Amino acid sequence: MKNFLFLLLILGCSSLIYAQVPDKPVKPLPSERRVNSGLDSEDLREDARRKPQKIGKDSLPPVELYKIISFKNDTTHLDTTLTIIDDYKFNYLREDTFELLPFSNSGQTYNSLSLRKDYNKVFPEFGSRARHFNFMEVEDINYYHVPTPWTELYFKTVPEQGQQLDAFFTINTSRNLNMFIAYKGTRALGKYQHILTSTGNLRMGFSYDSDNRRYHARGHFVSQDLLNEENGGLSEQAIAQYIDKEPEFDDRSVLDVNFENAESTLFGKRFFLDQEYVLTNVSDSLNKLSLGHTFDFSYKKYFFKQESAENEIFGESFEATQLRDETRLEVLFNEASLNFSNNITGELSFKAGHTNYNYGYNSVYIRPGDTIGNRLNGNLLHVGGSYSKKLGGFQIAADARLNLGDEFTGNNLEATAAYSIDRENQVVFGINQNSAAPNFNFLLYQSDYINYNWQNNFDNEVSQRLFVDINSKKFFDLYAALSQIENYTYFSLDDEGAVKPFQSGSQVRYLKLKAEKEFDLGLFGSYNTIMYQNVLDGAGVLNVPELTTRNSVYYKDYWFDNALYLQTGFTLKYFTAYNMNAYDPVLAEFYVQNTQELGGFPVVDFFFNAKVDKARIFFKLQHFNDLVDGNNNFSAPGYPFTDFLVRFGLVWDLFL
Repeated sequence: MKNFLFLLLILGCSSLIYAQVPDKPVKPLPSERRVNSGLDSEDLREDARRKPQKIGKDSLPPVELYKIISFKNDTTHLDTTLTIIDDYKFNYLREDTFELLPFSNSGQTYNSLSLRKDYNKVFPEFGSRARHFNFMEVEDINYYHVPTPWTELYFKTVPEQGQQLDAFFTINTSRNLNMFIAYKGTRALGKYQHILTSTGNLRMGFSYDSDNRRYHARGHFVSQDLLNEENGGLSEQAIAQYIDKEPEFDDRSVLDVNFENAESTLFGKRFFLDQEYVLTNVSDSLNKLSLGHTFDFSYKKYFFKQESAENEIFGESFEATQLRDETRLEVLFNEASLNFSNNITGELSFKAGHTNYNYGYNSVYIRPGDTIGNRLNGNLLHVGGSYSKKLGGFQIAADARLNLGDEFTGNNLEATAAYSIDRENQVVFGINQNSAAPNFNFLLYQSDYINYNWQNNFDNEVSQRLFVDINSKKFFDLYAALSQIENYTYFSLDDEGAVKPFQSGSQVRYLKLKAEKEFDLGLFGSYNTIMYQNVLDGAGVLNVPELTTRNSVYYKDYWFDNALYLQTGFTLKYFTAYNMNAYDPVLAEFYVQNTQELGGFPVVDFFFNAKVDKARIFFKLQHFNDLVDGNNNFSAPGYPFTDFLVRFGLVWDLFL
């Protein structure tokens, strides 16, 4: 929270800072949706080189000039409109959580309603994936170019005693240099015993273009700590009381939980730099040759600590009190690239890189007939390349990477083709093939609980995926994918009821269809999303609901001489019952269980959202139908779903 107060001090002083503005003052356009601007990085740099000119103090540049550049160099602009999509994204993650099922308290984890892993990386991930939903990776950090200083403030209430805050500030100190700083903090007590959450995400970064247009750089630093108190879910007696909806337990704090003496925390820090130097004459529009370099140093630490052992739940332990499991990972990544482009061949990039990794613990575990090591470390070389070109009406792209060496072999190949039928109808289709080792915590894990110690020589997970993504304003948006996975790796229960890592000996095949459509009926609107999933092979290893749907119906209009724009209505979300994954607090992972079918319940929210100038105000009666029917639903076995809540907050964009 000290970081957040420091950031507010910076934002309060921002009025003393001057920044450049565009050549001509232009009134804001009626529509301010965040859409793809159609600008590539060269267009953005040319815009940055324009000579600044002062404008009237009461005028502001159009919102389209506030550029947002993703990790993949896709350029969009700021969106200050109010849409139903903004309502979907007004949450702890600040993204659409259609495919996620939240736990009862803000800052806790989410159960997945679909297969979330895309299988596009060739290096194992850290593990503790249940704690990573709000962990910001390299691809989650955007870069900016703005004509004036821009501040965004986000606030939202939490279920009990606390708040969510996210403050962001960016400025172009010159035509060439942009800097940004942001802090996202959440603290919430929750309605059940011992589920306090306290999380913080500090990020700061820059982007730079030299005057001679040869050198371009961008980078960031992030520091994150995500803490959750753990209670193991409701006790068996409390589960029965919760399911029976006994009135005396409407006060959720009186329900017994399995323990009240544990917490888990994920820490992370990262330094990232991406730079490019153009070798050819920048005025040559036909041929471009450049050198690139990417540097990434990442550190992650996860620990689970408990004051006294819960042997009936997790099995025998080495220690009776003051249990503490601590896992660390350091990764140093360097990659060099040679990039060439012209109008005939398209854009080509050849890459080569090195990764130094160090994962593990400070002690070796020796048991009769077996020894569990404490380190997975070494050096890994890789080569790769990418290609893109517009060919006729198609934009084709391909990307490949191959690991060299025997430790962590792997490869990834993705090819896509995009075709625009017209401005309102586009289609993208492609194929992805991936081979990579399972996450580190499948391969090696140590704990004060004896059952949570293992070292495995699992084979690479090998996946193939065919997909098509159709976007049509006239009809609907459709995403379809067919995935096939060999050596699917997962957590589940062994014969003695302990959570262990497993690797499937049979093939997993998975079909996903997702359709979305918005209807605009004048003063009324409707947005509908439906997802169908089918595990063709591998049922019992991969469990997902067959059908998930979300439907919103709302009224929208301008009030008070167009000074206020509002949207108000209802959202219904429903998913079919299935064998929902269970949560393990020691690992911070979800595991497969096939004995308890959960789900199959509707959730109705009432919302009243308004926009005044650049401020968007959100008010919601969450899980409104709980007032009628009561709530005895679950987000995971033993973990209750959210009760009725009154939530409100705002997103406010400020400009100088």
